[in-house]
Amino acid sequence: MGTLIELPQHALTAYRADPPGEARGAVVVVQEIWGLAEHITDVTDRFAALGYIAVAPDLLGHIGLTPEVGHELQELMFGGDEARRSTAQPRLRDTMSAARAPEFAAWAVPALRGVVDLLAEQEGVDGDIAVVGFCFGGSYSFSLALAETRLKAAVAFYGGFPGNGDPADLGCPVLAFYGADDHGITDGLPELEARMTKAGADFTSHVYDGVGHAFFNDTNAQTYHPEVAADAWHRTITFVEEHFAD
Repeated sequence: MGTLIELPQHALTAYRADPPGEARGAVVVVQEIWGLAEHITDVTDRFAALGYIAVAPDLLGHIGLTPEVGHELQELMFGGDEARRSTAQPRLRDTMSAARAPEFAAWAVPALRGVVDLLAEQEGVDGDIAVVGFCFGGSYSFSLALAETRLKAAVAFYGGFPGNGDPADLGCPVLAFYGADDHGITDGLPELEARMTKAGADFTSHVYDGVGHAFFNDTNAQTYHPEVAADAWHRTITFVEEHFAD
């Protein structure tokens, strides 16, 4: 069970989970659009159980999307009632708009780098730091990898590559997961792969057939796919371990 910590220099709250024994590296866990939800704190705890110091920053709390608000919006969007979904959509659009504003990114990337600052000072980390993000957080995994040379690895679950990002600026190897039915993101993958290849980036993508967005989120019965999620988790851990061993 983790604890909430404060990074006052970035006006940021984060969830921190520590391993039961000596740390073998650290992981920044970046949330979905639903905020610092139970799913994200659970993933953070899972990394800690494997021996990593894991920190999940509450980026969206900065714009008022608390876990409670995120849970309510997710329930409305996936509750099966068209009227309720219609009610939730304007609120979700407002949240997404605030999260996509340039001034938010201008705050969020330095805030994430502040988490790296914290982790780099922890005993047992020894420079072994990775980022793993989901959806909104998958995009910010790319963003942090573009901005932060201290990362050893980055993993992006169904996240879009930043529109103003240059693959040549990636500072570490990247592993990205996609659902074949998540066309809004996956349809652009061939172009992204071509850009990565041209830039000489260390980029590996894995597309799962028969699933869409948020296949890893076990709190969403409509999107979760346990077999695919288990495979992606295994690949994630293997990827991190391989690059921490370099």
